[in-house]
Amino acid sequence: MEPSDRVLTTYDVLRKHGVDRRAFLRFCTQSAAALGLSAAFVPKVVEAMETKPRLPVLWLHGLECTCCSESFIRSSHPIAQDIVMNLISLDYDDTLQAAAGFQVEEIRRKVMKDYKGQYILAVEGNAPTNDGGVYCTVGGQTFLSILEETAADAKAIVAWGSCASNGCVQAAKPNPTGAKPVRKLITDKPIINVPGCPPIAEVMTGVLAYILTFDKLPELDAQGRPKMFYGQRLHDKCYRRAFFDAGQFVEAWDDEGARKGWCLYKMGCRGPTTYNSCSTFKWNCGQGWPVNSGHPCIGCAEDNFWDNGPFYQRLSNVLVPGIEATPDQIGKTLTVLSGVGLAAHLTSVAVRKQMKKDEPEEPGQPGAGEGGRV
Repeated sequence: MEPSDRVLTTYDVLRKHGVDRRAFLRFCTQSAAALGLSAAFVPKVVEAMETKPRLPVLWLHGLECTCCSESFIRSSHPIAQDIVMNLISLDYDDTLQAAAGFQVEEIRRKVMKDYKGQYILAVEGNAPTNDGGVYCTVGGQTFLSILEETAADAKAIVAWGSCASNGCVQAAKPNPTGAKPVRKLITDKPIINVPGCPPIAEVMTGVLAYILTFDKLPELDAQGRPKMFYGQRLHDKCYRRAFFDAGQFVEAWDDEGARKGWCLYKMGCRGPTTYNSCSTFKWNCGQGWPVNSGHPCIGCAEDNFWDNGPFYQRLSNVLVPGIEATPDQIGKTLTVLSGVGLAAHLTSVAVRKQMKKDEPEEPGQPGAGEGGRV
């Protein structure tokens, strides 16, 4: 990308590609929607797209499977093409770039120099630390040293996926390479953790759009995740939640409960303890998500999820909100409550009948005393 192109605003680039004003406003509205913002914030997004230079981004790859990039390029709201070509200036990404070898490493160093303190460092994957970090090298340089070098002058760091955010499978026990997530290696920079294996495409693009629009990091939770995307449990938006509350669980694959779409908690679903947007945004342009397909959530957005297994083993200590009882107790409780309810109902009927029987009869009414006989 030419240096002159980097200072162009999003609107400048869109106009160069023949995008008219109406399409531009639609793009801004879609971006605001992806951020979960109300219509009142659309003018703010429009202003940012019209006046602010695009974000210079350096995207590094450590120990990972590239699923985060695969997810990112499949974003639909707004589409990845709009993000890559318009919202950000993606100057370095060894998965997507055409250049290779020493040439591309020089590009990385040039951006670091020309945009010192201004660029966003996006990290996909983590870094091994044992034996000097030799288990992951790029161009003869360990990824650990590349990460430390590139992070030194970054404005902020976005840790894509569970590998970069919490270690994922590489850091799972016994972790022979000493793999560590970004937050344990870089401690002097703001870090946004965007976990998931992979994270949701619209969440990834939404984070970048937020930084560009408001020139600041989104509000983060205790694990450094954006609250706007990780502020609610999957369980609370799951369409199977009613079955959980009713004590109706799948007990075995392809049993009657499975065929009826009952709750997958007893099959290992981590939805009650996982904070993410899967049940809201879903995947593949909103077509579905694991639970929708009959597979339990494995909690990939939570710390140490890989060691929190086996995946198909239920978590016995999950409490039902407001009841403080585990799902194993729900069925028994409902049975007891049903019995108590039936007994209460029968008692109530009996009491009402007795009260009616004991009521004094009014004169002139059928069944009253002598004066009332007809």
